[in-house]
Amino acid sequence: MSRLRTALALGLVIAACNAGSAGSNGEFDGARGLGYVERQLAFGPRIPNTAGHRNAGDWLAAELALRADTVIVQAWTHVTARGDTLALRNFFARFRPEATERVLFLAHWDTRPRADRSANLAAQRQPVPGANDGASGVAVLLGIADALKTRAPAVGVDLLFVDGEDWGDFGDSTEALIGSRYFAAHLPPGYQPLYGVLFDMVGDRDLQLHWEGYSQSFAPEVVQRVWSFAERLGYDRVFQSGVRHTLVDDHVPLQEAGLRVIDVVDFDYPYWHTTEDTFDKVSASSLKIVGDVAIALVR
Repeated sequence: MSRLRTALALGLVIAACNAGSAGSNGEFDGARGLGYVERQLAFGPRIPNTAGHRNAGDWLAAELALRADTVIVQAWTHVTARGDTLALRNFFARFRPEATERVLFLAHWDTRPRADRSANLAAQRQPVPGANDGASGVAVLLGIADALKTRAPAVGVDLLFVDGEDWGDFGDSTEALIGSRYFAAHLPPGYQPLYGVLFDMVGDRDLQLHWEGYSQSFAPEVVQRVWSFAERLGYDRVFQSGVRHTLVDDHVPLQEAGLRVIDVVDFDYPYWHTTEDTFDKVSASSLKIVGDVAIALVR
C-alpha cells in the first residue's frame, strides 16, 4: 500500500507542475474512437455464442496484435447456474510488459442479449445494440492503444477487454461479470498493478461522470488521481465530484481479488439496457474527454 500511495502522490505532484505538457490532448482521436464504435456495431449484437460475438472478438484480437507488445487471449467455456454454456474470451493487451510498475485499464466488449429496460414488452425480447454500453469503453481502450503504439507510456500499461459482463441477472454470480470474475481468478503470477480504471458507458452525448460508491470506498486515492487529472485538463464539468451511484460492475471482482480498481461510468444513461442504445447516442467529444484523461494518467 505504501508503494501505491507514494507513486500516486508523486504522480499528482508531477501533474500539478506539468499538466500542460502531458501530451494527451492531441493523442486521443475522438473521431477515430467514434469509428471504433461504428465498427463494433457493424458486427451486430456481440452476444456470446453468436456470429457477431465471434467475429467482433476476432477483429478485436487482430487490432490489438497490431498495437500492443503482447496480447494474451483467455478462452474458456462457462456454464451458468441455469445451464447456459457460453464460449467466452478475454483479451489482455500489454505495453512495456517488462515494467514492474503497471496501470490497468479495462472495459467489457460483449452486449446484453435482452433489452429488459425497454418500455415496449416486445422490445424487451430483442438484443441491446450496445453503442454506449460496451462499444464506447472498447473504443476508448483502442484509442489508448493507438496512442501507446505511437509513443510508449511512462509505466507498463495493460488493456483488459472482458467478456460475458452483460449476459444475465446481476444478482447471480454465474450470469454477469463473467469475464472479470474469470480474470480475477486467473491473474498473471504476482500481478499487482498500481491501480486500475474500468471504463463503462463513457461515450454518451450528455456525459457526466461522478464518483462510484464502491470505488470511493475501496480506492479513494485512485478516484482522487483520476478526477485530479481530469480537472487539470479542464474536464471538471464532466468529471464531477461526489458519489452518485454505487454499482456492481466489472471493478468489483477485481477489488475482491485485491486490485485497486475503480469504475468510471455514466449510469444516468436513459437508454441503458434498451434497444435505443444506438450509434446516434454516442459522441466523439465524450470519447476524447475520457481518452485524454486515461492517456494523461500514464504519461
